[in-house]
Amino acid sequence: MFCNQCEQTKGGKGCDVTGICGKDPDVQSLQETLLYGLKGMAAYAHHARRLGKVDEAVDAFVEEALFATVTNVNFDMPTLLEMVLECGKQNLRVMEMLDEAHVEHYGQPQPREITIGTRPQPGILITGHDMLDLEHLLQQVEGTDVLVYTHGEMIPAFMYPKLANHPNLAGHFGGAWQLQKREFEAFGGAILATTNCILHPKPSYADRFFTTRVTAVPGATRLKTDDFSAVIKRAKELGNLPARDFGKIPVGFHHSVILGAAPAILEAVKKGEVTHFFVIGGCDGAEPGRNYYTDYAKNAPQSSFILTLGCGKYRIMGHDYGTLLGLPRLLDMGQCNNAYGAIQVAVGLAKALGCGVNDLPLNITLSWFEQKAVAVLLTLLYLGVKGIKVGPAAPAFITPNVFKILQEAYDLKLIGQDGKADVLADCAAK
Repeated sequence: MFCNQCEQTKGGKGCDVTGICGKDPDVQSLQETLLYGLKGMAAYAHHARRLGKVDEAVDAFVEEALFATVTNVNFDMPTLLEMVLECGKQNLRVMEMLDEAHVEHYGQPQPREITIGTRPQPGILITGHDMLDLEHLLQQVEGTDVLVYTHGEMIPAFMYPKLANHPNLAGHFGGAWQLQKREFEAFGGAILATTNCILHPKPSYADRFFTTRVTAVPGATRLKTDDFSAVIKRAKELGNLPARDFGKIPVGFHHSVILGAAPAILEAVKKGEVTHFFVIGGCDGAEPGRNYYTDYAKNAPQSSFILTLGCGKYRIMGHDYGTLLGLPRLLDMGQCNNAYGAIQVAVGLAKALGCGVNDLPLNITLSWFEQKAVAVLLTLLYLGVKGIKVGPAAPAFITPNVFKILQEAYDLKLIGQDGKADVLADCAAK
């Protein structure tokens, strides 16, 4: 462990062994798990609050959980584990609020095909997760020739009619967050970053890079209000973007869309026409081990559906999976917070089939990178979902003993080395 929260740390630098307070590495591990889960939940709660959704019980839990991590307050493993799972429960509520807010504000989600590329007009690329920022930007460019393109986890905006039908929302450009230095440089227009998953800008595009509110990076222009006139002005100064057409992709398979097709899916399950469901998503990253997710998805049987969400979708999107029951086999459910939707689909299917979620022909394989993925995992554990695979490596703040506890209680496991072999084994096991 490493702990530096008090004055009496080892050598005044930080304890890497049990210190005077008695905190051991496993306690430290659970406290950090709780803190990271809270941070992830706070990100979703921030977006929900901006759209008018709050819950006093959630706010109260955040205060209580933070207090539990203060020096010399809670060194009890069972109690901390309870709070970690309670964090998962509260995060479920937060994701529910955010889902409700998006639907109420932007309309009932619909699947659609969207264009990847740019048109020969001035353009703004918006990245991050904040739909309200996108709404405000679209309102401010309306009536001008400035077009707006989504990037990264803003692509689910296209499933909401109020946003998708705006005349200035033109399409999508780019992929996951770790590619943004190359993609932002290539885009050529103004760039607006609304939340996390941004990198320090290269000098080549820093003068056309803007961030909102708490989001800030050296070299960029930080906007403290919802006035995006500076971004629009810069887009006009930069002139027309090149015409680029990289094809079309389907998006927008919100849980309401999938559950709307549930009768046909259930009938196909009973007939053996649909044999498996895979949830493959989470955060993307640059590690070579993340190619596992690509191999896993590409080798899923043709009689299966693949549900994806988060920027992990970009690991598996570049492949033609074909269709099943008239639907794309790869169903993009949205942002990382739309893990709530995947949960609703699983619960709905289990209820209709008269079984538990763990009895479904369903496998969940998650990639993790940062705190929001931790919050989602805690929600799944709170719900009692077993057999989840995570990777490409275990979080460094999880000690072997804590991981063993989760393994024994939930059959939590790390991904393997061979995605093709693992997906075939998962199909054979359920």
